Amino acid sequence: MLDRISHILTRKPKLILTIALLLLIPSIIGYLSTKVNYDILSYLPENLESTQGEAYLEEPFKMAATSMLVVEDMPSAYTENLVRDIKDVTGVSSVTWLSDMIGPQFPVEMLPKELASHLYSENSTLIVIQYSRAASSQVTMDAIDNIRSLCNKHCFLSGFSVLMRDIRGYMDAELPLYISLAILLSLAAMLLTLESSVLPFAFLANIGLAVAYNMGSNMFIGEISYVTQALAAVLQLAVTMDYSIFLYHRYSEERTRYDDHRDAMSVAVKAAFSSLSGSSLTTISGFLALCFMQFSLGLNIGIVMAKGVILGVLTVITVLPSMLLLLDNKIQKHTHKNFIPDTSKLTAFIIKHRTATIVIFALLIIPAYYGQAHANVYYRIADSLPSATESTIASTKLSKDFNLSSMHVAVVDADLPSTTMNDIEAEIKKIEGVNSIISYNSILGAGIPDFFIPENIHNMLKQDGKQLLMINTEYETASAQISNQIKSINTVLKKFDKSALLTGEGAMTEDLISTTATDFVVTNYITLATVFFIIMFVLRSLSVPIALIIPIEVSILINQSFVYFLGGKMFFITPALISAIQMGSTIDYAILMTTRFKEEIQNGLNRKDAIMIAATESDKSIFTSALVLFTAMLGVMLVSHIDLISSICLMLARGAVISMLICITVLPAILYVFEPIFARTSLKWRG
Repeated sequence: MLDRISHILTRKPKLILTIALLLLIPSIIGYLSTKVNYDILSYLPENLESTQGEAYLEEPFKMAATSMLVVEDMPSAYTENLVRDIKDVTGVSSVTWLSDMIGPQFPVEMLPKELASHLYSENSTLIVIQYSRAASSQVTMDAIDNIRSLCNKHCFLSGFSVLMRDIRGYMDAELPLYISLAILLSLAAMLLTLESSVLPFAFLANIGLAVAYNMGSNMFIGEISYVTQALAAVLQLAVTMDYSIFLYHRYSEERTRYDDHRDAMSVAVKAAFSSLSGSSLTTISGFLALCFMQFSLGLNIGIVMAKGVILGVLTVITVLPSMLLLLDNKIQKHTHKNFIPDTSKLTAFIIKHRTATIVIFALLIIPAYYGQAHANVYYRIADSLPSATESTIASTKLSKDFNLSSMHVAVVDADLPSTTMNDIEAEIKKIEGVNSIISYNSILGAGIPDFFIPENIHNMLKQDGKQLLMINTEYETASAQISNQIKSINTVLKKFDKSALLTGEGAMTEDLISTTATDFVVTNYITLATVFFIIMFVLRSLSVPIALIIPIEVSILINQSFVYFLGGKMFFITPALISAIQMGSTIDYAILMTTRFKEEIQNGLNRKDAIMIAATESDKSIFTSALVLFTAMLGVMLVSHIDLISSICLMLARGAVISMLICITVLPAILYVFEPIFARTSLKWRG
């Protein structure tokens, strides 16, 4: 069956290419129809109390999408006109400020100091803006743009929705640069390492089709995260380039055996399918391991990237052969010497000093593990943006003028008597770091009659059997202080109302920390287990998988330890992504060398001669593959202003180099020393 398919594919190259190009039409439609989600916290499990509380803020309170506008050093007439204009903006459901809070009948002087401090400071006024749609919806994004256009330089708009708008602004501006730089730098890498100046263009065109198919088919998922959007195309290019190189090398080998190049390509396609289907499984398994995370951002990235690898393999065995056959004359005409260094002397040195090599490698594990375990991790999304970002400046202003570093929102039963609400608020105010509380009960308790409270304020704080307590804290999100504070607040709430829910950025981030802590352990074990069984199945050995996984796992530890030793920090999801992606994409380096080593052993060579050939020949492919991954990731890292994206790409680029160096310098010694054990614990290792 495979023979017939490969024969057909090589006989109709123009037809195959025409079909491939036509498939771009639905891919473009699918890409344009796919929503991008900029709200990372929305990927938290739905069964968490903070997530359930957030659902209440969305409906019926419509407070999930809320912005805080600080107007500084402006007359009240300007503020009144601005509020009136903002109320007319499409997508804005309500605008609340000092006048709305107390009503026109109530004198400002009678307003309690605690309540007034939330809405007015010495030179600033705070305006609370709520939106009719979800925080990351297009309607809300457009509303934020329109509000900003109404404001002057004395206005500062902050809030989670505004933060997402700024992230989206960076993404819209930088995504074309990500892809362009990745293509240009990968092209430069391949021009140096491949034998023809035409080949890189053919490879990039083929992978470009696979990327387009992958991004277009995301329509069936419904939406992708902005992290997935930023990384998917570049990462797919980097990790699937090996497959194109392998097919061409096999085709070049078969061309010397057949008069008809189409027959040579047919044989190469068949061989490539058998090899790539096994080789790609390790990469796919690394991405699929992310799907087991409770934090479903991992699922989003895992599905898109696993699908991308599969489509990459399919285009290599279906479309690339047609390209290579049609361009065959030009490829042969524009050949040149590649610039891959000869590593035969290095391999001989390593084998000669094999014991010292392995001992040094083993000693590296200690600082690598220590550094990885103590690497600084951060969870605040705002920390991933430059300090000059508008939303970051506004948040600083909000904290300075109104002492609003963060705010918890408690959702409690609306039927709780006022005495109980007084007790709840009194106990929460005693908790360290809590500055003040705004609630419907606190407004009434300040002596304001119920009929004085405007309807929009009533609806903002009390609806459908639930009421809200807005708890202002001086602690920053994701700090140790706020973690203890959240536990104390929850204890108080549950004491008086078992159904109470605490939400807000601080509570959701706390759940994020606890959820992902488990996720990362599970993901790492699943990645190691699946890779182990795949290698065991492919190489039919119990010991070889251990010998291959250890060098790559140590490479990952070394990579992550750089964060600690260089005094940097990484976003919370970075370790899980790096572990899965670096293992899945670079374990192929080790498999390639080991497979060739086994082949030479079976050909009757002794282990020294076998490892010399296997390492020297494999190093060429390993070097090319690592260089492409390095340059593609480096391009994104250089232009991205979003630290979440740039730090992931930096670590992937660094990880490719570290894995390459470990495979070139350490793996030959391991294979040579432990070959007798492989022979006793593997099926037909020596023939």
